[in-house]
Amino acid sequence: MSAAGLLRLATEGTLAERVNEQVRMTRGYGAGQAERRSWSRSLSVLAQDLVDAGLGQVEVLAEYQLPLTSKRIDAVLAGVDPRTGADSFVVVELKQWSYATAYEDSRTLVAVEHVSGPRLHPGEQVAGYCTYLTDFLGVLDEGHNPVHGLAYLHNAVDRDVSDLFDRPPTEQSLIFTKQRRGQLLDYLRERLAPVPGASAADCLLSSSVRPSKQLLSHAATELKERSNFVLLGEQRVAYELVLHSVERARSADHKRIVVVAGGPGSGKSVIALSVLGELARQQRGVMHATGSRSFTQTLRRYAGRGSTRLQAMFKYFNSFMDAERNGFDVLICDEAHRIRETSVNRYTQKAKRDVARPQIEELIAAARVPVFLLDEHQVVKPGELGSVDVISSHAQKLGLTVEVVSLHDQYRCGGSEVYERWVLELLGLTGDGPTTWQGDGRFDLRLAGSPEEMESFLADRQQSGETARISAGYCWPWSDPRPDDTLVADVQLGAWSRPWNVKSERSVGDAPGSAFWATDPNGFGQVGCIYTAQGFEYGWSGVIIGPDLVARDGQLVTQRDESKDPAFKSRKTVSDEEADLLIRNTYKVLLTRGMRGTLIYSTDPETRDYLAKLVQPRHRVETVHEPVAPGVHRVSKR
Repeated sequence: MSAAGLLRLATEGTLAERVNEQVRMTRGYGAGQAERRSWSRSLSVLAQDLVDAGLGQVEVLAEYQLPLTSKRIDAVLAGVDPRTGADSFVVVELKQWSYATAYEDSRTLVAVEHVSGPRLHPGEQVAGYCTYLTDFLGVLDEGHNPVHGLAYLHNAVDRDVSDLFDRPPTEQSLIFTKQRRGQLLDYLRERLAPVPGASAADCLLSSSVRPSKQLLSHAATELKERSNFVLLGEQRVAYELVLHSVERARSADHKRIVVVAGGPGSGKSVIALSVLGELARQQRGVMHATGSRSFTQTLRRYAGRGSTRLQAMFKYFNSFMDAERNGFDVLICDEAHRIRETSVNRYTQKAKRDVARPQIEELIAAARVPVFLLDEHQVVKPGELGSVDVISSHAQKLGLTVEVVSLHDQYRCGGSEVYERWVLELLGLTGDGPTTWQGDGRFDLRLAGSPEEMESFLADRQQSGETARISAGYCWPWSDPRPDDTLVADVQLGAWSRPWNVKSERSVGDAPGSAFWATDPNGFGQVGCIYTAQGFEYGWSGVIIGPDLVARDGQLVTQRDESKDPAFKSRKTVSDEEADLLIRNTYKVLLTRGMRGTLIYSTDPETRDYLAKLVQPRHRVETVHEPVAPGVHRVSKR
């Protein structure tokens, strides 16, 4: 919509409702009253300024959604460069702040009046948006149509936000206040001509999208040389807060805990590896730990390639039973929802058993700044207890400060918040019950009529250079390899049968060891279980819903007796209520591994009919992806 049209809606009092309709289409639900008021106040100011600058024909893409994420930019101005005649784009971050200062002397974090916790410097925020757009949109390739960026604090005067000007500005991170409105109008006139910008807007909206940077493909470079990833919004806040906490903990000689909580695909592991790389380059004492054998082994292979020193940085949660107190500057605990009650296992020496502490206390004690990244909906195994409340409770008993950063945006599943919400509602993990999937133009959800149909579709994707995997609920036995080094096809569905992924870390024939099922191209052909799929992502995900989750009388119910997971055998150690939640969480994890699309097949006829009524796509996938180079297999972990 043009700036003049936006101003007309503001004058009529319908601007917020029009923007809300657009947002509802992209994320499946509308905005709250606070966000609507923000649109009314900020977008109307921007529209008036553009009209006053003589730029009423410039297009304003309000609440523009970044490709492959659920993150939205306040506004992108699209028009014509008055100097060159080329398309010109200006990213605008609108702030209603009246007063803001540097957060504890940080140059990248700010403290805002009446807002709890640190916020990212608006210049850093808008610069990140500009970099992300340039990285992912084909129309902005090779420096053509450069993107400019600015933050507009339209309620503030310079003296009340003076700390924000200490950060050196760039063409992608300028700061304007209401006191500098005249300078803003002059700047906009220099970047945008007083002519229609609809063509430039169409060009941006129809641009092809480059493949997402896959974490493991860049992991070694991330640790050794420089950052490959653009951290946006809360991701960047978490990253800067950890680095800031390291400095504060060192200077004040005081421990500080950082917790980063977010759903699948919110970028937790990108943050973890980015922090690890930056601190390693600074020669800080930093370690990375998980409770997942698959993820740790995969990081050692990819991130630590060619360096035993880097490989040694990746540990398990139970590696710190006798670690020196505050022996590290930072301990990054990724997949922290997998923290267990204690680190004791059958291999633990008796002397250590007798003095064992809770595992969470061991991890907190090991570093000046322990960092926990978790998703409470990914607890899938009895005995896993990592949560914000558990960590905060232990910290409180120890008299320690906890900073919590919540990640709300989606960087997997095509950036589709609608799909993530649909999965949670389908499984009864949130909301009032399942809803109908009508599509949102960003993610491809399909039902397969048979396992053969699913495999054929995914094989075509794999053959074209994308990644695809089939996973299933743990509803079939899991046999050891035969003496001739072949796998037993335990997952049997009629005439179709395939083996589970390899049990051990050793390859069996062409099949990779269990830790590499999700990342080795030869993993296609075996069925992955929750323990090898959790934490990873691939382009296309096929999910077989087994008889442990079926539709009966119009709702999904769990049948724990159909599970072959040894952890569910005893009702004394795992109640039916706990098993119900763990099974639902398992399918939540499996259904959110896909970057581009998911295919679902249920082994139960009634469940297939139930799903057919719920999956009714009416909107085709609109994102145009640039092709993957032939023979290139991309692997990822977020």
